[in-house]
Amino acid sequence: MGYLSLACAGLALAAVAVTGDGKYVAVGLAIFAVGAGIVGYGRGRARARARLSGAAGIALGMAALLLGGAKIGLTMFAVDRLQHLLAP
Repeated sequence: MGYLSLACAGLALAAVAVTGDGKYVAVGLAIFAVGAGIVGYGRGRARARARLSGAAGIALGMAALLLGGAKIGLTMFAVDRLQHLLAP
């Protein structure tokens, strides 16, 4: 599970840079990466490399979640400001 979370976190970080609906894909992948990373890190009898990749998946997933959430928040703020500017 650690390797899966690391791969999903990398895809989520790449999806943050995509315009359009990439921010929503990034948030979804980041949530999955954090969850899979917690499961992968929590296995006590797993190899150290697998547990470390789970921890890295958690860290990168949280970074992608923060960036994707900030991008969504800024988009909502910009739409709200435009709505106030164009309102009669």
